[in-house]
Amino acid sequence: MTETQLSYAMRNVPRYTSYPTAPHFHAGVDGNAYSRWLESLTPDDSLSLYLHVPFCREICHYCGCHTKATRQDAPLVAYAKTLSRELELVASHLKASGPVRHIHWGGGTPSLLPEQSLIEIAGMLRVLFNLAPDVEHAIELDPRYVTISLSDTLARIGVNRASLGIQDLDLTVQKAIGRVQSYEVVKTAVSRLRAAGLNDLNFDLMYGLPHQTLRSIRETVARTIELRPGRIALFGYAHVPWMKKHQRLISEDSLPGSAERMELADAARSDLLAAGYRAIGLDHFALPDDSMAIAEEHGELRRNFQGYTTDSGEQLLGFGVSSIGKLSKGYVQNMPDVGHWRRAIEDGELPVARGMELSTDDLLRGRIIEQLMTDYRCDLSATAASFGETPQGLLGSIDALDELVREGFVVVNGWNVQVSAKGRPFVRLAAAAFDAYLEGSSAGTKRHSLAV
Repeated sequence: MTETQLSYAMRNVPRYTSYPTAPHFHAGVDGNAYSRWLESLTPDDSLSLYLHVPFCREICHYCGCHTKATRQDAPLVAYAKTLSRELELVASHLKASGPVRHIHWGGGTPSLLPEQSLIEIAGMLRVLFNLAPDVEHAIELDPRYVTISLSDTLARIGVNRASLGIQDLDLTVQKAIGRVQSYEVVKTAVSRLRAAGLNDLNFDLMYGLPHQTLRSIRETVARTIELRPGRIALFGYAHVPWMKKHQRLISEDSLPGSAERMELADAARSDLLAAGYRAIGLDHFALPDDSMAIAEEHGELRRNFQGYTTDSGEQLLGFGVSSIGKLSKGYVQNMPDVGHWRRAIEDGELPVARGMELSTDDLLRGRIIEQLMTDYRCDLSATAASFGETPQGLLGSIDALDELVREGFVVVNGWNVQVSAKGRPFVRLAAAAFDAYLEGSSAGTKRHSLAV
């Protein structure tokens, strides 16, 4: 990588799993607004459900999730009961809605909920919502806690995709990030899940971790390939100790430098491609017969708070503390504190802390950003027309692409914008040109993660 490319890679920009991004949410959107938005849904609006469980047995040093550690089961049982009440509360505001296309359990470690709680909540989902026959039902798992009984329970309640947090299989790296799990532990978890019929598996890997080397990341990728998950996410570690205090346990001296970080990403990417995986968007890989690869091929790839996804639900409903939902009208985010979240639900109130109502311009720019992040191209004229707008209002954003055009990262032809093969690692910079909230505020600051 050249010095010029490296300078672009080190810029700080949003990940664009939403637009506008979460820092722009505000308290002006509350439970009353969410209630109105829910009641406006129609049978033509398909749904996606996200259930957040903010508990782990211990907090990994690298973690950027909203979660906390617990060694006791009592908080988990209590949380599950309140989560069930929230499901009922939200469902009571749905006068009409379409089928549920996607369910995702995130965290934290959602599988720490007692198996009986998982069974009861899954049963409520079937009663309260219209689950599509082909609904994708996914859950995030810690390989260290995947038992035979849990695997069987997940299959029993309809889970058909599991995502395993791997990060890196090198012991030195694992000790530095507070997440020691051997290859044998991961292999056993995979075997148990597949024995229960859960064959659609995702692995999460990371580059840019402390003490990570080309040897360690390539060995991790080689071991991953042996287990042959259908999908692999390769995320860059975002070191933000000013936001996540536990990351202070990671010595900055142990982190790879800018050039080394890019070499790690390139090596992992090269080995995955050589093994037959297809590159999907910025940081995902999938086997050719996986539904994500098929969606990408057909131009149906989506992007939301879980990253790249095949989720076709038009309205995302979030449940649990800090969870974010997205409806046609706007974004809503739940209270981040378990106590306040629980008290609101017990009082019969939707536990919304903040959100953002979307203007037509927000919707248009969000669609453009998603198209660039998924397809690497966008017809600005056609996209604007789909919102009843003309593309002239985007001229400032086109001008903001000039720098990337000069570098050969982006090609602009009339109203058509395309990210070149050379520019794909920097696609978030192209997306940022269409971010009306970024200019003059947090652009280029450490508020966001590195561009690559």
